[in-house]
Amino acid sequence: MGCTFSGLNALYDAVNGGGDVWINENRFRILRQLGEGGFAYVFLVKEVITDTSSVTSGGLAKKVKDTSHLSDDGTYAMKKVLIQNNEQLELVREEIRVSSLFSHRNLLPLLDHAIIAIKVSSYETYGVLCHPGLETVYYLYNNQEGSWNHEAYLLFPVHLDGTLLDNAKAMKAKKEFFSTSDVLQIFRQVNSNLIYFLVVFLLANNFRSFESSFLSLNLAATSLSQLCAGLKHMHSLEPPYAHNDVKPGNVLITHRKGQPPLAILMDFGSARPARRQIRSRSEALQLQEWAATHCSAPYRAPELWDCPSHADIDERTDIWYGVSPFEYALGESGGSLQLAVVNAQIKWPAGPNPPYPDALHKFVTWMLQSQAAVRPCIDDIIIHVDKLIVKFSE
Repeated sequence: MGCTFSGLNALYDAVNGGGDVWINENRFRILRQLGEGGFAYVFLVKEVITDTSSVTSGGLAKKVKDTSHLSDDGTYAMKKVLIQNNEQLELVREEIRVSSLFSHRNLLPLLDHAIIAIKVSSYETYGVLCHPGLETVYYLYNNQEGSWNHEAYLLFPVHLDGTLLDNAKAMKAKKEFFSTSDVLQIFRQVNSNLIYFLVVFLLANNFRSFESSFLSLNLAATSLSQLCAGLKHMHSLEPPYAHNDVKPGNVLITHRKGQPPLAILMDFGSARPARRQIRSRSEALQLQEWAATHCSAPYRAPELWDCPSHADIDERTDIWYGVSPFEYALGESGGSLQLAVVNAQIKWPAGPNPPYPDALHKFVTWMLQSQAAVRPCIDDIIIHVDKLIVKFSE
């Protein structure tokens, strides 16, 4: 387990405007909060170098194997997870284990992590102070016996340009557009199931000014190309892993001057070995129950909604994306999202002028096969998207 200034952050925030956190032997200063969700918070932090070493040669630099992940200015993203029971603790440990398996430029790397125990008194939660070389010291201000909780701290490179969802919303507001080439390149880097989102996101969110808002086909090519590469890395492991929650909010985008944007898939809390044999109704229901907890509903593959009693589940659960085509269809007719996904009920919004190429529509339809056995694998998708990139680049 690592060491940290934990519950004391609240006190430090009030006095100094920011807390200091130890993750193992390295110290970080909290600059501001970037986001939150559930029991997790994400902060922008800056490494505090305690000796004369530079940011790129001391502290975290001594621990990180790939120096390309080091920040030039010492800033990183730190995810803080509040853990209230043993089940949550095991989930965080599994996320850390799985995140440590991957090494790919389009998958967000875990740089360091720490899990600490927190004493909870009957009146108030107090911090646990850990420091390298010292035993744990508990700061308790009453004599009441309390229970134990945990906090986890996960350190990642920071990407302040936001997620694919953030960028699409911002472009919608500014009436800007991507190019087909860039969207395909992002897709090629991370995953195969976001093309529909990239093409019709603005339309599916009731924005009707096609001439000023549609996603440009050049950026589409760039984006889609990147989205495949990271997922191929996961699917090529032994055993193969599935992400199980690929969505625009889990794809970080970094804009680069004179280059296509860089797409990075993050959040491996739902990632598990992809292949699973289902041989009974009980096993099928267990899988559906797990998916209901760990896989966002609009992005969940049909076999995770309604699993047969005899089925072979594999990594093609990631070759799926449901929110735009299915929610868009339901937006006008009503009905069940589950039924729309299972029956592959798709409705394309009216296209821009000039319209998106028919090849792009056929490509999406080819991927959205409700039967997993006939759904393409990531290698097949990469071949097709590379052909599209060449075509639209010309």
